[in-house]
Amino acid sequence: MTVHARGWGAAAAALVLLLSACGGGPDPDEFTGARLDQPYPAPTIELTDTEGAPYSLAEDTDKPMTVVFFGYTHCPDICPLVMNNIGAALNRLDDEEREQVDMVFVTTDPARDDAATLRDYLDGYGEGFIGLTGDLEDIVAAGDPLHLYVSDGKKLPSGGYDLGGHSTFVLGIDENDEAVVVWNQETSAPELATDIQILLGE
Repeated sequence: MTVHARGWGAAAAALVLLLSACGGGPDPDEFTGARLDQPYPAPTIELTDTEGAPYSLAEDTDKPMTVVFFGYTHCPDICPLVMNNIGAALNRLDDEEREQVDMVFVTTDPARDDAATLRDYLDGYGEGFIGLTGDLEDIVAAGDPLHLYVSDGKKLPSGGYDLGGHSTFVLGIDENDEAVVVWNQETSAPELATDIQILLGE
């Protein structure tokens, strides 16, 4: 590397630090998530919502954007972080934008996450969040076309499952029943809100 190049790199780094100190940052119109060139088809498998009604991620996601996350209520770390960011992101939308977005949480621990448990958990993060449960085998199968790993666990003598883990990605399913964007667990609430606004405006 030349002295000139090193000097330019140092100047650029200083500029970044200066912008950060002055409250600058990423372009608010910058898209953070990963757009899928080949969208994933939403699964047709019917699960059950907290009202006891059947719900399919393919048939019942009719809004322009449905934010989907697979997790469980007893998760000690990642799930609360992701759900807090989703809730905060949706709170950043105006009323018209919020009307165009659903949030669906699919439990990966159906042995413990019954309808009442799911409802109480989701109400702590946002209004109108949809909770889904069902047989573990169906939940595993629902995650498959979305490229979401859900452990089928190890059945315990108590009747529950020792969960081996699950993917922590958040997906955005559009009105064509396709997952068109993936967000990782580190996506912040402002980034997620901006992405949703961009998607709704397209």
